[in-house]
Amino acid sequence: MAERIEGPPTTRRRVLLRRRPEGLLADDDVEVVTEAVPELADGEALLDNEVIGIDASVRSWLGDGSGYLPPVELGEVVRCSTVGRVVASRCDRYGMGDIVTTLGGWEDSSVIRDDFFSTWVSEPDPDYDPEAFLALYGSTGCTAYIGMMEVGKVTGDDTVVVSAAAGATGSAAAQIAKIAGARVIGIAGGEEKCRWLTEEVGLDGAIDHRHDDVAQKLRELAPKRVDLFFDNVGGELLDTVLGRLALHARVVLCGHIASYLDDADQPAVGPSNYVQLIQQRATMTGFLAFDEVPRFPEIGERLRAWHTAGDIVVRTQRFEGLERGVDALNAMFTGSNIGKIVIIP
Repeated sequence: MAERIEGPPTTRRRVLLRRRPEGLLADDDVEVVTEAVPELADGEALLDNEVIGIDASVRSWLGDGSGYLPPVELGEVVRCSTVGRVVASRCDRYGMGDIVTTLGGWEDSSVIRDDFFSTWVSEPDPDYDPEAFLALYGSTGCTAYIGMMEVGKVTGDDTVVVSAAAGATGSAAAQIAKIAGARVIGIAGGEEKCRWLTEEVGLDGAIDHRHDDVAQKLRELAPKRVDLFFDNVGGELLDTVLGRLALHARVVLCGHIASYLDDADQPAVGPSNYVQLIQQRATMTGFLAFDEVPRFPEIGERLRAWHTAGDIVVRTQRFEGLERGVDALNAMFTGSNIGKIVIIP
């Protein structure tokens, strides 16, 4: 049983949603406020958020459309994943200094409970790397692992294509496929990202969707066609890769970043090239790693072992201060990021 700790800080800084964004997030859509920390009730603890993670899903939660989680309401803290250390506790599960990750918000401290949204990571550990946790050992890496290994069922005989491959989830998924022995091609935007994917991440090829003819490059890099497509983008790019599927190919739908900025009242544009699924006897499967949260610690340790062994490269892009949250989130959609975007509050 964890020792109960009292004496939390009296105030915290938070970023609240003031209006629904249209397109990219604007500075006036949110507000940084200082609030009193609520008095902890029995079963609650206070988490000092050392690192805040930014994912494309954060933008989708700011609209008023339906999804696997309800939208952030006006006046509420912007929702996102965080990792930090417990600084006060009235919860038997969490002791002083324990490392915990939670689905919290853009705030320098979060009130947590021992529930589905908060996961104990480890006892106090001065060497623990919270940025690497959000980039790989936590929900980002677990999403990549589940999608590639369990939904996509990657094998060493596969030619794999990953879209948004220079992002946090895409780069992890691509490297997991390499560990499985597959030939892996990444699609990303810009020469710098493609160079990073081939020279540092170790992919077998990269396609710059901004400047390359993607269909032509797929014919060159995947002459035997694509056995497994891990898609984070959707839209036109999905249609293009569908046109290069191999017999009995698998398409794994992880995200649809191409439509995250669209009007929430309008459905995402679906693939017009779906007939290829019939002709190639292929399958297309969507998934949410959210369904497997209880397994994240187990999967995370496997990912950490690969990272420690040098089999997976992790890269983060840091934004200092809660005031940089708008820039951090928009970087997901302007194509300026490589790896995991994090905020250091």
